[in-house]
Amino acid sequence: MTRLSVNINKVATLRNARGENVPDVVRFAIDCERFGAQGITVHPRPDERHIRRADVYALSAVVDTEFNIEGYPAPDFLQLVEEVRPAQCTLVPDSPDALTSSAGWDVKANAPFLTEVCARLRKAGIRVSIFVAADPEQIRAAREVGADRVELYTKPYADNYSTNRGLAVIPFVRAAEAAREAGLGLNAGHDLNLLNLRYFAENIPWLDEVSIGHAIISDALYLGIERTIHEYLDCLRPEK
Repeated sequence: MTRLSVNINKVATLRNARGENVPDVVRFAIDCERFGAQGITVHPRPDERHIRRADVYALSAVVDTEFNIEGYPAPDFLQLVEEVRPAQCTLVPDSPDALTSSAGWDVKANAPFLTEVCARLRKAGIRVSIFVAADPEQIRAAREVGADRVELYTKPYADNYSTNRGLAVIPFVRAAEAAREAGLGLNAGHDLNLLNLRYFAENIPWLDEVSIGHAIISDALYLGIERTIHEYLDCLRPEK
């Protein structure tokens, strides 16, 4: 079964709006695991507008499932990841002021840099995933630079799902097949939600992990976080 990693950035955004510790990011992560989430994802940014460096250290002491830290591999970020040693580090090509991740890496153009980063993280015992578009050529390049997995940027799928879901998923199935042929693990994330997740997972049954934040936190406003996590897990559960 595909694992569900909950991105808790938006919880930190809400907390930071008041400058206190409500909601408690660490408590929320523990509860997500208790309700069935198989991973916790954070994306610390240089301006600490949501997840802070202190949160990363605090979470590393309590997360019992897989801890995934994603971000642009700047020196400060890499130092943080090496100190915390999460199960996985997802490399994204965001600029420091990016609102959210909006594109995958051009792995071929950044091959020397990414090769060095992958080697450094793997030496620390950290699994490396590279955020990429559904492009078999970039996926094969990710293997060449030393990644363990790729994470598919799924916004194009989500944007086109309601128009023609069969057509929308085709590039991602092909990309997933390229990852499998290259011997890479496969993650996915961005704009996956309760409407489109099941179909995506059904068409890529060897998907290792989805990382979902905004949709889960938004749904939790109406459903509560426990029910929300259960419904997302149900989307990932193979049909009997």
